[in-house]
Amino acid sequence: MNTTTVPLELDRYYHIYNRGINGCNLFWEDKNYLHFLELYAKYISVVADTFAWVLMKNHFHLLIRIYSEVEIADISFSSKKKYTPSLQFSHLFNAYSKWFNTRYQRTGKLFETPFRRIQIFDEIYFKHLIFYIHNNPVHHHFTDSMFDYPWSSYLTILSLNPTKLNREKVFGWFNSRSEFETFHRTKQNEIDFSDFLFNF
Repeated sequence: MNTTTVPLELDRYYHIYNRGINGCNLFWEDKNYLHFLELYAKYISVVADTFAWVLMKNHFHLLIRIYSEVEIADISFSSKKKYTPSLQFSHLFNAYSKWFNTRYQRTGKLFETPFRRIQIFDEIYFKHLIFYIHNNPVHHHFTDSMFDYPWSSYLTILSLNPTKLNREKVFGWFNSRSEFETFHRTKQNEIDFSDFLFNF
């Protein structure tokens, strides 16, 4: 499957992922992660629901649902702006790249283009993909435990703080909040994650 040419269709679920150009780091310090998340909320929340995310030094993973035509039309009408999903992702990457290059006196592209995406159809796959996203820092040896890594949605999903994440949908896929926690805290050695592993 060519993951760079899959179209972003309305009312569909996607695993979105990308990395820095030539594998370069996208995030050098905490302020970078925070700024990317601020821009993500600004540009992507108007076209998609987000269920899970992780930001690594040189790449990221997201699980999202692109809003339906009616949902986007309602948001566009209320904000008096026209939103197109693919353009919103371009705006996100361009805005972050411009800010990053200015901050570090850097020139040139920052992200690989086009960004990669896989359409997700199976709700069982959702559970395993969410675990894979949250476990990504362990997989890449950034930490010994996903529960200690600050730049993923795991702790946000479990917190009581306001969030744009769709917590209830996530808990629904796991049947409950407690099963969400149990699934993440139990070693998942019996699960074949080969479909989720990418050479970043």
